[in-house]
Amino acid sequence: MPTPQPEADLALGAAAAMDEATRQRIEATAFRKLVAHLRDRTDVQNIDMMNLAGFCRNCLSRWYQEAAADAGTTLDTPAAREIVYGMDYKSWQAAHQKEASAEQKTAFTEAVAKHG
Repeated sequence: MPTPQPEADLALGAAAAMDEATRQRIEATAFRKLVAHLRDRTDVQNIDMMNLAGFCRNCLSRWYQEAAADAGTTLDTPAAREIVYGMDYKSWQAAHQKEASAEQKTAFTEAVAKHG
């Protein structure tokens, strides 16, 4: 597994004035909305997300898996991916993943160097 992604301190600005429980509920709701959005946008390919933002659904599922481990819960990769994809990963690939173009692959190589 790659090096764990560091957790951002979101208790800045307006969030700094919130009590911890409220801030965590808001963050959890925002996360669930992000996951729902990604489930709806099956037209957006992971390679495009990686090229533009430096992360994809697989990264998000890995971060979920890491957070589960930090909370003392064992969650294997297929289970974490199912949470993010809303279905078995292989089923999602078969239904929605397209072959990456040469341009996407070139951009991916450049993005990996940029995003690390």
